[in-house]
This record gives sequence, structure tokens and C-alpha cells, in this order.
Amino acid sequence: MAGESRRARALFMAFGTKGDVLPIAAIAAALARDQLQYQVLFITHLAHRSISDRLEGIGVSFVPISSPPVVPAAVLDDSESLSFSMRKKVIRDEHRKECLFAIERVFGDGPSLEGDFIVINLFALEGWSLAELFQVRCVVAAPYVVPYSAPSSFEHRFRQELPLLYKYFQEAPANKVCWNDVTHWMWPLFTEEWGSWRSDCLNLSPFPFTDPVTNLPMWHVREESPLLLYGFSKEIVECPGYWPSNSRVCGFWFLPMEWQFSCDKCREIIFSNLSSYKLCVNHADLQNFILEPSGPCKLIFVGLSSIGSMGYLTNPRAFLLVLKAVVEITNHKVVLFSAGYEPLDALIRSSSEQEQLTGSEDGISLFNNRLFCFSGCIPYSWLFPNCAVAIHHGGSGSTAAALHAGIPQILCPFLLDQFYWAERLCWLGVAPTPLQKQHLVPDSDDATSIQLAADALSKAITTALSCEIKEQATTIARRISREDGVREVLKVLKEEVIWSGEQKS
Repeated sequence: MAGESRRARALFMAFGTKGDVLPIAAIAAALARDQLQYQVLFITHLAHRSISDRLEGIGVSFVPISSPPVVPAAVLDDSESLSFSMRKKVIRDEHRKECLFAIERVFGDGPSLEGDFIVINLFALEGWSLAELFQVRCVVAAPYVVPYSAPSSFEHRFRQELPLLYKYFQEAPANKVCWNDVTHWMWPLFTEEWGSWRSDCLNLSPFPFTDPVTNLPMWHVREESPLLLYGFSKEIVECPGYWPSNSRVCGFWFLPMEWQFSCDKCREIIFSNLSSYKLCVNHADLQNFILEPSGPCKLIFVGLSSIGSMGYLTNPRAFLLVLKAVVEITNHKVVLFSAGYEPLDALIRSSSEQEQLTGSEDGISLFNNRLFCFSGCIPYSWLFPNCAVAIHHGGSGSTAAALHAGIPQILCPFLLDQFYWAERLCWLGVAPTPLQKQHLVPDSDDATSIQLAADALSKAITTALSCEIKEQATTIARRISREDGVREVLKVLKEEVIWSGEQKS
């Protein structure tokens, strides 16, 4: 139904791993609960359909895109590299076609309303050009600092090839889109990869903020600096003055607790008594492992989230052998969240059979009950207060949860923003020096590699358990305890997007 007769629409579009996508879904859910006059939709990978019931239960329409969240890293010879590159291009082109079709179904039935808007994450830049195509405001939301930076030659080439557009950005008035926006996060939109798609498939100008006929800057139209919502705390991340003027740092975006259970029975039990630490009968072994008193033996959490599915856990056997050696060296016990990564889960099941052990469908104890392997999920807010240290890959969600719980962390970064979090937490004094990849997930499972890794990890655990780091983790947790990032981002959307749109209409 076209025109003013329809409801205003808020479309959220997020791609990437669960850590990239679910925080944006949490904002969509909060908006749907708070702004009943809106039709809220959420576009993401079909692989994340497990959240569709949660979203649709509160009135958010789930719109799946068939592309995979990640194309795993692989070691290829020259002939395979070509075919791999072509396969990625085919996936990309089909992905963009599906995105266009999905947004056309939402906004293609008539003129947009002033209150319509699209929220994208940094892996859904298609949404920026599609918002331009359908004349809808676009907002960017990121649960981490921008995970990529422009090549060192970018500004020089831009100034040479697009001198008038460069001047347009450099001479922008206050609070209008300017060169800071471009260098901070928008620069990929000015590359050939996006330019050809814009012109060939969308009939837009190759570059944003240029006229589609002349390709010259739209001097007569000075748009505001795009609203950029950040899902982290100012207590953790420094926000320099050169960031774009419309950046808003809102606090960490935690998921609704009910989304964080892989087991419905566990969720029902805990929600019937939020002060309870009981799990269901099928997960009694996990509960006992976490909660049973163990004297000087401390509980260590290990979780790598999507790192396995992204191709970085090349030797699961070496990973398990490192953990085995660590529990022997430190006399601590480890709860390992495998994130359902099948090669690792298969090895865990095989090891259990060799030791003639029994376990639940998603939980198995190994190495004399010193390592508990769990392929499901429970809320970190329930788990982490019972842990002495959290060892993880440096994803923003794991980082935030451990900060909120006030426990030391050991980070082993693999890509993108993970390196930032690893260095930042070390600088803040809540984590030791970041681990190198070979000190947690070595490629080789020979005795020397395992011993070197186990020694490095054991040393990191000892450092993390120092009084100084534990005290600093407690202090930081106290500082951020009152922040509610999802509530704050909802406040910003209402004040700067929704109410602004209502005033214009």
C-alpha cells in the first residue's frame, strides 16, 4: 500500500558472523517493542535463522539472504585460487541481487515516508546505496570500532582522480558530510567494487554525493554527517575529536538474555527464578562442573566463537592437546565452548569414546574431568561470574561480557577489530599481553609446538590471575555497570531519526 496510508518502516540490515549480526538484531527488537507504530524488518543471512522466532514473536519480520556469513579462509594452489576468487564473486553478485530484491519489496511500493529509515552494520554497505536508491535515510550501527582502514594511498588517489569531490568534502560546513566521514568508515563506497554496482545495477552515480547525470558533486545539496552508532563504552574506548561529528557512543549492546540459550528448558528454569543458577536435568553435568567447589582449582573459560567456521582453527587436535597440557600445568579446570564447530566437536566425541566416557548430546567431559566441552550456549552473564578468567578471540561480544562480569581476560586475536580489543584491554590493565595464534591454536600437533603453546598460555593465566589485573577488572566493571547500550541507542534513534522525521512530515 503506497503513500501515507502505510506504517513507517524501519529496516535493519546486518551481515557477517553472529557477533556482527545479533547486536543489531537486539536493537531491532528493542525498537519494535518501543515504537509500535513502526513496521520493523530484519535482513540477514539465512544461516542466522535461529533468531527468526525470537524476532517474529515481537513483530519483527525476518528476511533471509542465502549468502553464507563467511567464506572460510583456505590454503589454495594457483588454480584453486582462481576458482575460489570466482566463487566469491558469484556469491557477492547473487547476494547483492537478493538485497536489492528484498529492499525493493519493502520500499518499492510507493514514495518513502519521512519516518522510514534503514540501519546497516559495516558489513552491509549495500544498504547505503539501496537507501539512496529508494530515498530513505541510512544509519550505521557498529558494535566495535571500524574494523578496516583505508589504504595509505587512498587520499592521494582520491584527490587526483576526483578533485572536485575531494574539494566538496574538504570544504563541508560543520555537521555536514565531510572528509572525516569518508576516511573514518565510508571510503569503501568510493572504490570500483561498489562504484560499478551502483552505476550498472542501480542506475546511480558511481560515487555517493554526486549527480547521476553529470557525476559532479551535488554542491547544492549538503547532507548531514551520517549518524554512526557505536556499541561500546566511553570508559573502554577513547573517542578522539577527529571522529565524525555525528558519531554516538552508546555503551555495549548486550543481547536479550532469552536469546542466549541453546536449550529451551534451561531458559525456562532460569527465567522462572533469575537468582537461580540451576540448569535443566540434561545439562546437570555442565552445571555441576561450573558450580562445584574446587578449592584452589579455578574455572577458566575458553571460547573462540566463529573462528573455527572462518577457517582459522586448522588443527583441532593441537588445540585440545594445548588445553590438556594447560590443565596439567596449572591445576585449573577449563570449560570450552566449541560454538558447534563440527571438526572440533567430532574430535571431542572421538576422544570421549576412546576414554570410554559418557556425556550429554552437547556436553562432554575430558581429561579426568578437568575439561568440559559444550557445543551449545548459555548466557555469559550467568557463566562468567563463576569464572576466574575468560580466554577468547577478542570478539566485541565476548570482550564486553567479560568486562561487565569484572573478570580478567586473555585474548588471542585473529582478524579485524579483535587486534584492537586485545591491545586495548592489555593497555587498560584487565588482560596480559595478547597471545599469538600459535600459543592457543598451533597449526602443528608435534610435542614441541604443544609444549611451547601450553607454557605461553599457562604463563598468561598466571599473569591474568594477579591481584593487579583482578582489581582493575573489578574497577572497570563498576564503571560500566550502569550503562545500557541498547536503551541509549534507542533514545538516539527516537530523538535524531524518528522524532525528526515526524517534525518534517
